[in-house]
Amino acid sequence: MAKSIRIKAKEKKGIVTVKALIKHPMETGLRKDIDGNLVPAHYITEVIVTANGELVMTTHWGTSVSKNPYINFQYEGSKGDKIRLEYADNLNQKASIDTVVK
Repeated sequence: MAKSIRIKAKEKKGIVTVKALIKHPMETGLRKDIDGNLVPAHYITEVIVTANGELVMTTHWGTSVSKNPYINFQYEGSKGDKIRLEYADNLNQKASIDTVVK
């Protein structure tokens, strides 16, 4: 499911800016479809980001996060750092992507 994540990471003056877009339905389980049936809950529960194997960020999400969430954050780093972003959702589906800081 790596195609469900797009990521960019750039360094400037010792600060790395990471931008990521995760394609995910983020269904709350409260919405009804056209026939009046509840759409089952399907949302990201955890996002973990590492740089060169060291933890940079962990988030715990729930149903309040919008569809196709966008993440933008910074950390102290340098060009060439290896970034890994991975997520898990409430249906135990997982995806990850790797990139190198430019």
